[in-house]
Amino acid sequence: MKNSIAILFLLLVVNSAIAQKPKQSMKTEFLGSWALVSVENTDSNGTKTFPYGTNPRGTLFFDEKGNYAVQIYKNERAKIVSGDKNKCTPEENAAIVQGSNSHFGKYEINDIDKTIIFKIETASFPNWEQTEQKRSYTYINNLLEYVVVNTTQGGKSVTAKVVWKKL
Repeated sequence: MKNSIAILFLLLVVNSAIAQKPKQSMKTEFLGSWALVSVENTDSNGTKTFPYGTNPRGTLFFDEKGNYAVQIYKNERAKIVSGDKNKCTPEENAAIVQGSNSHFGKYEINDIDKTIIFKIETASFPNWEQTEQKRSYTYINNLLEYVVVNTTQGGKSVTAKVVWKKL
């Protein structure tokens, strides 16, 4: 009888410890590499555009030390006629700038309010440097979708929905 009580007590303690174990943070789900699926902008009139085309290319990386890096490119980009990026025409330079977006720095994941905070250190759009941007996210079936409200559109009311697939 003593053994039965001792075993029952042990099972209750183990079961209680398992039940109290905190759910794993979403941060661990985010770790690693992601491939860009889409970037869709919506303006204040509800008009949707695809600033990097309908088949953009890009990568997103989160590491366990809180570092991240984002690179986004139009899939269809013209070659530089001169073959020298230092001798681009104004039109070629505009196409390069408008056809890409990249930034890196530190990140935080808030599991409770489902947000990512990007602490941008360096960006292809210099106005973003040394800023923090909070983005709401959803994560379903290895797809991460976040919303950018402070876009590169010069303060215009544009919301970008960015979707990534876990590799």
